[in-house]
Amino acid sequence: MKVSYYPGCSLEGTAKEYGQSFETVARDLGIELHELNGWTCCGASSAHVTNDEMAVSLGVRNLLLANKTRMDLVVPCAACYQRLKAAEKAVNTRKTIEGIPAGFATQGRIRHIVDFIWEECGEQAIREKVRKPLQALSPVCYYGCLVTRPPHITDARDPEDPRAMDDILKSLDANVKNWSYKTDCCGGNLMLTHPELARKLVARLFDMALEAGANCIAVGCPMCHASLDTVQRDITRSDGASYNLPVYYFTELMGLAFGNRAAGGWFNRHLTDAKSLLSRNGLL
Repeated sequence: MKVSYYPGCSLEGTAKEYGQSFETVARDLGIELHELNGWTCCGASSAHVTNDEMAVSLGVRNLLLANKTRMDLVVPCAACYQRLKAAEKAVNTRKTIEGIPAGFATQGRIRHIVDFIWEECGEQAIREKVRKPLQALSPVCYYGCLVTRPPHITDARDPEDPRAMDDILKSLDANVKNWSYKTDCCGGNLMLTHPELARKLVARLFDMALEAGANCIAVGCPMCHASLDTVQRDITRSDGASYNLPVYYFTELMGLAFGNRAAGGWFNRHLTDAKSLLSRNGLL
């Protein structure tokens, strides 16, 4: 299976473990990734609040590169995915935008990797690769705001209750917990401008995850991972205790379950301890 691949800026830096784990899992599943030659920033997260036409143009430039491959475009970062989808919709609803060819249309689908892996690989292919079942893990799956909303941009089938990440982790035998906060906001960029508000949003997610019986959180977004992973040491619960919920990229858990030896290195990059839970349960 061949697809074009837009890693985005975060996977080259702060979210290296996401990129490395995805590329590893892709090889395991027989997915041949063709990274876009000459890709550039999509404009997340500041371009669209600075200059709308610039934001569209940044996205379309990368879509023009993707068109040359005539393949679907797989995007791991939720913010990148949302901006590329927004650019696609913008050029479909406007007559002309400076610098964008008339009649521009994407040749393949823009797909977030959660949906891509589940829809193209499915339960059987994932289960066949499992070497370390994850029964000891009880994650809640956190999709965040941008993978599914707004649905007129993302084309999400069920923007309030996405299921693909849940289904992937269940295929790894994880004890996935159901909760109603999977698409609530984590604060994202507010961590820089309104940190107290952002911390309240994050604390609510932690509280609801614990109430659901989770012992970890799975994500598919670098910004969400940063929000949830970096602030736990700065927030205390209402009872005065501190949070200690590991936050994993779902691809890291796939690589772990597939028995990949590189997984331990991925978890070393987390700020909240991601290894103790796994070690206690014989997964590392």
